Amino acid sequence: MKQLLQNMKNGKAIVEEVPVPAPRAGFALVKVAASLVSAGTERMVVEFAERNLIGKARSRPDLVRQVMDKARREGLLPTVQAAFNRLDQPMALGYSSAGTIVTLGRDMRGFKVGQRVACAGGGFAVHAEYNVVPRNLLTPLPKNVDFEPAAFTTLGAIAMHGFRLAEPQIGENVAVIGLGLLGLLAIQIASAAGCNVMGIDIDPKRVALASSLEVEAVRRARAVDASQAFTANRGFDIVLICADTASNDPVELAAVIARDRARIVATGAVGLNIPRKIYYEKELSFINSRSYGPGRYDTSYEEEGRDYPPGYVRWTEGRNFESVVGLMANGKLRTAPLVTHRFPIEEATKAYDVITGKRRESFLGVLLTYDQGKSTGQAVSKGGERVEFKAIHASPSAVKLGVLGAGLYANATLLPAIKGIRDMELVGIASSGGLHAQHSGKKFGFAYATSSDDEIINDPNINTVAILTRHDTHADLVVRALKAGKNVFVEKPLAITSDQLSVISRQLLKTDHCLLLTGFNRRFAPLAQQLSDFISPLAFRRGDGGEVHEPMHVHYRVNAGYIPLNHWTQDPAVGGGRIIGEGCHFIDFITFLVGAAPIGVIAHALPDNGKYREDNVSMTFTFPDGSIGVVDYLANGDKSFPKEHVEVFCGGRIAILDDFRRLEMIENGEKREVRRAQDKGWKNEMLAFVKAIRDGGTPPIPYEQLIGVTKASFAAVESIHESKAIDV
Repeated sequence: MKQLLQNMKNGKAIVEEVPVPAPRAGFALVKVAASLVSAGTERMVVEFAERNLIGKARSRPDLVRQVMDKARREGLLPTVQAAFNRLDQPMALGYSSAGTIVTLGRDMRGFKVGQRVACAGGGFAVHAEYNVVPRNLLTPLPKNVDFEPAAFTTLGAIAMHGFRLAEPQIGENVAVIGLGLLGLLAIQIASAAGCNVMGIDIDPKRVALASSLEVEAVRRARAVDASQAFTANRGFDIVLICADTASNDPVELAAVIARDRARIVATGAVGLNIPRKIYYEKELSFINSRSYGPGRYDTSYEEEGRDYPPGYVRWTEGRNFESVVGLMANGKLRTAPLVTHRFPIEEATKAYDVITGKRRESFLGVLLTYDQGKSTGQAVSKGGERVEFKAIHASPSAVKLGVLGAGLYANATLLPAIKGIRDMELVGIASSGGLHAQHSGKKFGFAYATSSDDEIINDPNINTVAILTRHDTHADLVVRALKAGKNVFVEKPLAITSDQLSVISRQLLKTDHCLLLTGFNRRFAPLAQQLSDFISPLAFRRGDGGEVHEPMHVHYRVNAGYIPLNHWTQDPAVGGGRIIGEGCHFIDFITFLVGAAPIGVIAHALPDNGKYREDNVSMTFTFPDGSIGVVDYLANGDKSFPKEHVEVFCGGRIAILDDFRRLEMIENGEKREVRRAQDKGWKNEMLAFVKAIRDGGTPPIPYEQLIGVTKASFAAVESIHESKAIDV
C-alpha cells in the first residue's frame, strides 16, 4: 500500500510502498477513502524535520538535555548513534481519516466488515491506503455523511472538546478567535448549541467565509468595538482561542473582550503568557484544552478499548466523535465550504508544499484521496502484503534470519549488531504496522518486509527467527517458531507468566533439533568475559572428581531510571513489570558468574506512593554453591548517573565492573584496570548463536539457566507480594 512518510533526519516527505498493517485484537483494518491534512500539527512537524541539527536543537532544548545526560552516562559515540537512529525513523503523519472496514480483529463486537467509519488518532488514522484503528477511535457513519466530511471528524472533536470545557449555556455569547479550520468548525458547533457566536480573524477571506456560514465575523482590528456592540457591553461569556500563532495577542484579546468571570479556552497553539492584571481584575478562568476529550493519551482507553462509564464521563473522545458526526448528519456542521485542495495519495507531498508555503497559494482544508477501485484480496484485507527489496538467493549461510518486531530496540541495538555477520543472511522482517518493517528491511538489507508473523515463521527460506516484539507476545511466538522447526532468538524476557514458561519448557523437550537463546547479552560482553576469567580459577576438585567453586558475593546496582506508569513495560499483562521485563538481565549476569541459576530469593520494595510500580527493589538471591547475589534495581535516581555497577568478592579477589566501560581487578594488593568503549555484548551474543547453529553445538546459554533465571524473576515479584523468602 502507499503511505505518506516524513523523515525527521533529512526533512523529506515521501510516499512509500509499505506492507498493509495487520489488525490485532480490538482493532479493525480500514480501507481509507479520504484523510485530512492538519495545517497546524503536521506543518509544525514538517518544519521541524526540515531544520538542520542546530535548528532542531534550538527548538527542542528538552531533547538536548536528554541527549547530554545520555552522553555523560554512556559516552559520546553511543549517544550520537542513538540520536541519529531516532531521527532516522520514519514518521507516519495524519490523525483524521475515513473509510470502510475490510477486516476485524478479535473482540470487535458492534462493528462489521463493509461498515463505513470515521477514524481518529495519531499513529492510527494516518495518511495511508489502509489504517489499523482501535475500536474506541472508530465512529460509524450514517448514510448521509460522505467520506470527505467524515475525514474532518477528529478535528471537529478537538473543537467540540474545547467548547465543552467552557461549560456553555443556551443563549450565551461566544467569541471564537482564529478562523482557520478549527475555528470555523468551532463557530458552527457553538451556533448549533444555541449560542450567539462571533468570529474574529486577521484574514478578511476567512472572515467572509465565516459570514457565509451564517455566523457574524469581524477582522481583528474591529474586534473590541464589535464585541461591545455584539454583547451590549457585557463582554463575552466564553472565548474560544483557535488561532495558530506564537503571538500572545489572542490571549490578551480574549481578556479584553471577555466579561467578568468569563471562561476562556485555548484549543490552538498560541503564546501563553497570561497578562496578570486584566485576568486578575476580571477573575477570568483559563483552560488549555487537551486534544479530543477524555481518553486521549490513555492507552487503556485508546488501545485496549476500555470505555469510561457515561455516568461518570459523559463526553469521552469517542462520544465527541459521535457528536460531531451527528451534527454533520443533521446539516449543522458543514465542511464542503472549507475544502480548498484535494490531492491523490500518490501526490501527497504536494499537500505539504501547500501547507508549508512552498506553493504560494491560500489554503484551508487540504484532503488526501484514495483509489476505491483497488482490489482488497485476502492478503490485503488480512494484512501481510509484503514489500520486496531484493531476490532471495540460495546461499550456504548457516543462519537465514527472519525478524519479528522492528521497533527501537531492533533498529538501534540488535540489527546494527548483526549487520555484516558472516554466515547470516537477512531474509524477512515483520512488524504489525508494516511501516517499521519496511524501513528496517530497506535500511539493513533484508529481502522483504511484511506485517505478518506467520509469513516469517512459515517461510521455508528462514531457519532462524529473532523475536523482538512486546513482552506479552514472546512465549506464543517462541512456541510457534519452535513448532515450525526454527532456531529462536527471543529478546528478554523469555516469558512473563509461569504458564507461558511451562508451555515453552514442554515444547523444548519436543524440539531437540532447534536452538533457543534469550537475549541475556550482558554475559557475552568483553569485560564480562574478562571478569569471569578472573574469578573462575577459584575452583577446586572434589574427591569424586566434581568441581567446586569458591562461593562468591555479587552486588549488582542498577540505576534504571523512572518510567511513567502508563508505559507499556509497566503493565504486568503486557510488559510483565520492570523486574520480570528487565530485572532478569541482572539476575542472569550473576547466574553467569556463579554458573548456576538461583535456588531462592527474598525481595523488598520501597513504597510506590502512586509514582512507581515495584521498580525500586532490593533482591537477594541464593545459589546452590552458597553464593549470594544482590540486585538493587532502582528507578528513583538521576538518569545522568551511570546505569550499572557490579562488585564481586570471591576468594581474596575483588572485581568491579562499571557500566561495561571499566573493569577493575584486585588481588594480592595489586590492581589492574581495563577500559574500553561501552559494549554490552549484543554482537558477541549473536556470534555465539550463529556458531552454535552452524556447528550443531550446545545452546550458548544452558536451558536450565534460561528457565531458572526467568523463574527467579517471577519468584522475586512473589517475594515482594508475600513479604517472605521464596524457593525458586
